[in-house]
Amino acid sequence: MRIAAVIIAAVVVAAGAAYLLRGKARAMPHYETVPVERGTVAPVVISSGTVNPVTTVQVGTYVSGVIQTISCDFNTRVKAGQLCAKIDPRPYQSLVDQADAALATARAQVAKDRANLTYSQQIRDRNVELLRRGIVSQETVDTSVNAYLQAVAQLALDKATLMQRDAQLKAARINLGYTDIASPVDGTVVSRNVTQGQTVAASFQTPTLFLIAADLTRMQVDTNVSESDIGRITVGNEAAFTVESYPDRQFRGRVQQVRQAPLTVQNVVTYDVVVAVSNPDLTLKPGMTASMRIVTDRVDNALRVPSQALRFRPAQASQAADAGAGHGDTRHAADAEDGGRTRGARTGTVWVLADGHPKRVPVQLGLDDDQYSQVLGGALQEGQQVILSEQPTLPAGGRPPTAGIFAPAR
Repeated sequence: MRIAAVIIAAVVVAAGAAYLLRGKARAMPHYETVPVERGTVAPVVISSGTVNPVTTVQVGTYVSGVIQTISCDFNTRVKAGQLCAKIDPRPYQSLVDQADAALATARAQVAKDRANLTYSQQIRDRNVELLRRGIVSQETVDTSVNAYLQAVAQLALDKATLMQRDAQLKAARINLGYTDIASPVDGTVVSRNVTQGQTVAASFQTPTLFLIAADLTRMQVDTNVSESDIGRITVGNEAAFTVESYPDRQFRGRVQQVRQAPLTVQNVVTYDVVVAVSNPDLTLKPGMTASMRIVTDRVDNALRVPSQALRFRPAQASQAADAGAGHGDTRHAADAEDGGRTRGARTGTVWVLADGHPKRVPVQLGLDDDQYSQVLGGALQEGQQVILSEQPTLPAGGRPPTAGIFAPAR
């Protein structure tokens, strides 16, 4: 009986080993593939920014006083020269009246001293003639000449005073005009910072009463681009962005300006890139946060492969590369790691299925937009199936046998 049990156990072990070997031989990896196709490759720079009006005017006041009336409010459409607020003009009207009276006094003084000049000139001429006849003394003539010269000087002084009073009157009238707060441009009031009855003081700093956007149908996005990406952006680049209020709608524009002034925050240097965008339906509002994608280059109808295919390596190739790493055989690893984004032409490796087995195909690459890479050269053809990933499969017949499923008889 013991010999029979040993024989049965040996047969079971041999059958299990044969079953495992046969299942292992039949176990083949499963490869996920996609065809090589033609399409668009467009690298982008991702950043965030703020939607702003193209032209924003801060309307302030040059004079101090009490706000008497307000005729503009939030979202009011205004025309250039339209009255938005008025400061109490009575103190400034009083100054105008005083300057006007001072000017009138100066004019009267000019007329009086002009008449005195004429009289002094007549006395001088008469005394000169009498001196020639010997009737008056030289002292009398000198006195009359002196009086005439003083009259000339006085008239000149009066004329200067007249000009000064006229300038003061003009300044008073200008200040009186500043009590009318008018819009300097056609646009929309986006901010009002004053209320009726409020006192505004313009002694040290001009207060901002209204903020007027010139044209809300034309907006711009001011976005901060890092110094590592700024060299790839030029005026005219296409751009697309979304805002949180309309996450399913994509807005489009073009780079209008790349500003040279750096902005440094916590040792991070960025540059302001201005993207112009049309806003005919007034959907975009000032201050919205934009998630921006700026297209730095674009190639249409390019032969392309998914970037994931450049990072794939079969398991057997990985083991061979690891085994040969000590001997300097790192070519496959270097090619596989070259699937990241770099500039200019570069080389990489993709794997295609040939007779059910992976085959390495070197390729020359161009642009890379993180999803697809442009194929510039190599043996890769349109329609070929490139491998994206490898998944192991179970042997034919279901799950592998469980140890101990058979037990020897005692």
